[in-house]
Amino acid sequence: MTWDPDRYLGFEGHRLRPALDLLARIPGIGGGEVWDLGCGTGNVTSILAERFASASVHGLDDSAEMLAAARRVAGIDWVLDDIASWEPPSPVRLVYSNAALHWVPDHQTLFPKLARALAPGGILAVQMPRNFAEPTHAELRATALRPRWVDAVGHIPGPAPVHEPAAYLGWLDSEVAEIDIWETTYTQILQGEDAVANWTRGTAGVPYLEALGERGDEFYAEYAAALRSAYPIRPDGTTVLAFRRLFIVATR
Repeated sequence: MTWDPDRYLGFEGHRLRPALDLLARIPGIGGGEVWDLGCGTGNVTSILAERFASASVHGLDDSAEMLAAARRVAGIDWVLDDIASWEPPSPVRLVYSNAALHWVPDHQTLFPKLARALAPGGILAVQMPRNFAEPTHAELRATALRPRWVDAVGHIPGPAPVHEPAAYLGWLDSEVAEIDIWETTYTQILQGEDAVANWTRGTAGVPYLEALGERGDEFYAEYAAALRSAYPIRPDGTTVLAFRRLFIVATR
C-alpha cells in the first residue's frame, strides 16, 4: 500500500498516546538490538532511541514513503522490508511494534516467531487496534460491497485481523517466561467535519483508496455520509471516537 505520511500524522497526538503508554510498561533493557517493526514515519522510533540510548535501534517498514519521512532522524538504521518475512541477524533485546501488526496475517504463526527472535530476557512489546466491529470498519466494508463499488473493492473486506486477548496468551505461553496483556479504550475527541472518516482515511481506508484511484474521493464521501449517524458532531463542533486497543508485553 502507498501511505501518506502527512495524512497519517494529521492525528499525531491521538496516534502517539498508545505508543507512549506501551513504552511506559517496558523496563530498562541496557544495550543490545532494538527493532521497531512498522516504524512508519519514525516518530516513535526516535523516542525508543532516546529511551534506550545504549542500544542499537532499527526501524523497519515496507512503505518507502514512510521511511523517506523517517530518515530525517539520524543515528537509526532504517530498513525497507516486510514484517512477515523479517529475520533478525542475531537475537534481539526488544521487539517493539505500535499499530502495525494488524496489517500482517496469520498471528498464530507470527507472534511465536517474534518471541523466538528475542534474546533471553528480551521483550516483545506490541500495541494493535481491536475495534474492527465498530462502525468505522463496518461501514467501510458495507460501502465497499455496494453495487457501484463491489467490483473494484469488494474483495478487500475480511475478518477482523486482531484476535481476543486469550488467543495471544495461548500462542505465546510456551515461548515466553512472563506475559502481560490488557486492553484500553481511548475516548478520542476529534476536530473538524467528517472527522472520523478523515481518521480512517489515513489508515483502514488506504487499501480502498489505492484500489479506486481517481474514484477514491467519491467512495469516501459516500462512506463519510454513512458514518455521520454513528459519530454525530457535538454542539462544540467536535466528534467522539471510542477506540479500543490491545497491548502485549512479553518477556522471554
